[in-house]
Amino acid sequence: MDWFPIVFVIFKLLVLGTGMFFAVKWHYEQGKKENGKAKRAAVLRATAKAVAAFVLALLGLALFTFVLVRVFHLDLPFSFP
Repeated sequence: MDWFPIVFVIFKLLVLGTGMFFAVKWHYEQGKKENGKAKRAAVLRATAKAVAAFVLALLGLALFTFVLVRVFHLDLPFSFP
């Protein structure tokens, strides 16, 4: 049962990473179709904002989890048996 979180997290990262890659690729290609540098810059700026929001949300979730672990005095060792 200890292997499930490891496999699940790796799978989740692969799925989210693939989805983000294709989303960015699609938006980039849409901007390229317009043949305008302003459109390309807008797509790159929107991509940077989306990545920044995702990273901030991820850090916020990690902080929230850390606080909950401390508040409830949970013992979660980082070592494997």
